[in-house]
Amino acid sequence: MVVKHRQQDVVTRDAIENDTISSVAAKYWAPFTSGKHEKYDPKLVEVIYQNEMVNTQFNPRKIVMLEFSQYLECYLWPNYVSPASKAYNLSIIMMVNEKFRERTDAWQIFTENPKQFPEFFHNVLLLALDEKNETSSSEQCAILTFLVNAFNSVEVDIVHQQTRKLTSIEIWENLLESQRQDLFKKQKKLKKVWEVVTKKYMIQDEKDNGRGKFERNFLWALIEKFKKTLNSIDDETQELDIDAIRYCERFIELMIDLESLLPTRRFFNAVLHSSHILPHSILSKLISTEAGSLFCQLVELLKFYARFEIDEFTGRQLSHKEVSQEHYGNVTKLQKAAFRYFHDTMKDFYVLNVSAVDTRRALVKQFSKMSHSDVYRFAEYLHLVPSFGESEEEQIKNLEKYSLTFLTEAITLACERRPNQLTQLNEKPLFPTEKLIWDENVVPYEHYSGDGVLALDKLNLQFLTLHDYLLRNFNLFQLESTYEIRQDLEDVLFRMRPFAHETTQETVFAGWARMALPIENFQISEVAKPLVGEKSPAIVRAVLTVNIGKRYDIREEWENLRKHDVCFLVSCRSKKSAGAKFDIRKKFSEQIDVTSVRGCDIEGLLDNDGLLIEEFDMQHKKQTLKGDIRKYRVLLDPNQYRLDMEHVAEKGAEDVYHTFNLVVRRDAKANNFKAVLQTIRELLNTECVVPDWLTDVILGYGEPDSAHYSKLSSAVAELDFNDTFLSFDHVKNSFPNYNVVAADEDLSKMVPPFKLAFKDLDHRHDVEVKPNDSKTIIVTPLVRRKITPYEYTPNRNEVMFTPSQIEAIKSGMQPGLTMVVGPPGTGKTDVAVQIISNIYHNWPNQRTLIVTHSNQALNQLFEKIIALDVDERHLLRLGHGEESLETEKDFSRYGRVNFVLKERLRLLADVEKLGAALNIVGDVAYTCENAGYFFRFSVCRAWEEFLTKMTAKGTKQVEGLVKEAFPFTAFFSDIENLFNGDNSADMQVAHACWQRLSY
Repeated sequence: MVVKHRQQDVVTRDAIENDTISSVAAKYWAPFTSGKHEKYDPKLVEVIYQNEMVNTQFNPRKIVMLEFSQYLECYLWPNYVSPASKAYNLSIIMMVNEKFRERTDAWQIFTENPKQFPEFFHNVLLLALDEKNETSSSEQCAILTFLVNAFNSVEVDIVHQQTRKLTSIEIWENLLESQRQDLFKKQKKLKKVWEVVTKKYMIQDEKDNGRGKFERNFLWALIEKFKKTLNSIDDETQELDIDAIRYCERFIELMIDLESLLPTRRFFNAVLHSSHILPHSILSKLISTEAGSLFCQLVELLKFYARFEIDEFTGRQLSHKEVSQEHYGNVTKLQKAAFRYFHDTMKDFYVLNVSAVDTRRALVKQFSKMSHSDVYRFAEYLHLVPSFGESEEEQIKNLEKYSLTFLTEAITLACERRPNQLTQLNEKPLFPTEKLIWDENVVPYEHYSGDGVLALDKLNLQFLTLHDYLLRNFNLFQLESTYEIRQDLEDVLFRMRPFAHETTQETVFAGWARMALPIENFQISEVAKPLVGEKSPAIVRAVLTVNIGKRYDIREEWENLRKHDVCFLVSCRSKKSAGAKFDIRKKFSEQIDVTSVRGCDIEGLLDNDGLLIEEFDMQHKKQTLKGDIRKYRVLLDPNQYRLDMEHVAEKGAEDVYHTFNLVVRRDAKANNFKAVLQTIRELLNTECVVPDWLTDVILGYGEPDSAHYSKLSSAVAELDFNDTFLSFDHVKNSFPNYNVVAADEDLSKMVPPFKLAFKDLDHRHDVEVKPNDSKTIIVTPLVRRKITPYEYTPNRNEVMFTPSQIEAIKSGMQPGLTMVVGPPGTGKTDVAVQIISNIYHNWPNQRTLIVTHSNQALNQLFEKIIALDVDERHLLRLGHGEESLETEKDFSRYGRVNFVLKERLRLLADVEKLGAALNIVGDVAYTCENAGYFFRFSVCRAWEEFLTKMTAKGTKQVEGLVKEAFPFTAFFSDIENLFNGDNSADMQVAHACWQRLSY
């Protein structure tokens, strides 16, 4: 196998000026020489393609320079006329691919001049099949890359118009009739659609000279070409360059993209299964070789999406029960075939329950000992292959086409028990290991040029389901974190300079790193039994012993490791002898051998007695610690521990937990990956994650503004704007396009706060809104009920919001998605704070979560929220940075705990005072429980008796009755003249007093 390497030269200014491409561009198409260009020469395209691309083995440097000279925009596309030569079409393909690699708009030139695009795209499809074998493997890779980019550009109309022809229901022409009938049984409406489409394309084929037939058979033909290429790679008699493998990798990437988008998957998924791509790929020799490691990973990803738990036609995610029922149906169908054709010889197979025969091992064992023709009958019964045929010649032909190994694999893939996706995720370790960290197929280095294939999920504009969206984010965030972890580990290990001791051959560290320490001792202290229904231990604890040294700043950093901080346990062996120098420019794996990396969660620092030091007691207890040795209790990943122990038991591998010699910590700000991954995993285990109105927006379906409150039927017509408006004139000025009507004709009573009723948002069926009233707002002043008899002036908003800011506040208070965008200084923070305040007062029983991109932004919001009428006991500041808050109060977790404890003592003192006021004998304030009983049986009874007296007949005429009958007057003895003798006013004061007591 010949490997061709590509140059990755950096394009400099001097290189551009001195290259022949610049001079040719200036002569024919460069924008800066406009008006002086020579006449278009079609032979020039051929010459450039041959000399600058083919002869240089598609040197990226040359292609970058052509792109920089605007070769596509100024020469290729303006002069394109179909039919064009192979070199012309491939030149455009190369330029489009380069634009995608550089992440620039590749389709703009085509949308501005779309006339020739359908013909160009058809020519690309012809080149992709290359029936005359005129294109090389590298050129075929470029064509597939173009198709990948095209199918991922569904938002561009001219591209989507061409790609949808390749994945419409018409491609079902390539399925077996039995396979089509199976699909029609699941979706009966599709049968009528198929009949209409069949008649339509039969008429169309006579008019377009077979172009429609070519398009609906294109993907099937492309799959067949892939199979031939894969077989040629497996052929040991042929010598092949690496581009053939790259072609197969790029093809699998295309299949993954088609499967991971619902519009393309809907009808293509059946074709994918019918073509048996997966069995062919799994059985290939390439997949088990070192050169095919990336191909193997891509096939696994394709296998995952091909069997994704979704209804392709409705887009609905299938439940675990529905997936199981479909699986049981496939296995039962297999058992029926055994009963029908092999009643006497396979009795042990068809009488067993499903769980006894649906494993891969059981299926392979069963069919590998059967004859070739018998296994073919099974596959035929499952509608996996064509009819066996009646003539002996036809049967021999089918048996030659479908080998016994292939048929066994196809049946196994169709009937084997599929692991539940959620179960697999829950059993997956969250910490990366050394295998993933240094796997360049998944986590490339910085010098990745972007022209290769990676076995990664893609964040497209559309996703299959919410599960798919979260899962892709989970995988990609884990890999992004792994990339950063690898950088930190390599930096630390180079600084530590490990080498093998001359006599003991043990690893010794000759260097020093701030973020790492050699491990003195590491011991597993607890492995709890698995919970019911789980495989992994419930918890795995260990004790980590290190020497933190003498430097005060380093000691302080290591001793300040907090609960849930993540560290990495490393076992490394140097490939260099003592005194040898490390070169960071050379490959890391060639200099240092990292045999194992395991993540751990800090549970806490241990004191001199081996007891865990709690965070709130850390500052005091640290001073009592002796010496330089520190012990930490850490939590290991239970899933990873189970996998390691299984590896030791099954393969006799070394126990990695006895080999660690270095512990590495990371910067706390960049070390939250485990918490993020754990949160995403918990969301995946939750059925209701986002509201219905937001689901389609996240998944990329429907209109982008469908989540706006104006498009939702659940919009709230009446809203209490609290202190948003400063006056009634402010309300009128804030809604220039509305007719603002005061609910009270006496404008002197129109003082804030206001409640606004929007007629255009009133969706009640029994309310008829006249056309003239649709843009009407009714403003009602609100009189707040007193909640305390004491003088109380709440903090109010003093910002005169503009109409656009008011609309943002209104939108933020409504159900739906609100995005507030503006340059610095436009009041975005004030708007956000007002939205939060209004939500707090309108829905006091709900919780509001505020997430910002930085601690500074969160502190700015928090300080402004504190300044508004928001109860202190309802505020909590999480995360780092609470010490930067410009306030004397502590809103951190422990600060809130202390606040609650102080508030408890204050309230119990009030309870004791109230008990004395009611002449209750006993220590009612001894505990909170006692206080609760006291409130329920004494305080509430006194209040109810008071209300009964007030509602009795004839009591309204008695002056001063409220003053005399109110039972809690003694408690409010610190207020002079609590009541004035007017029953109506006194009753309001009484209710305010009750609000104060029941607060």
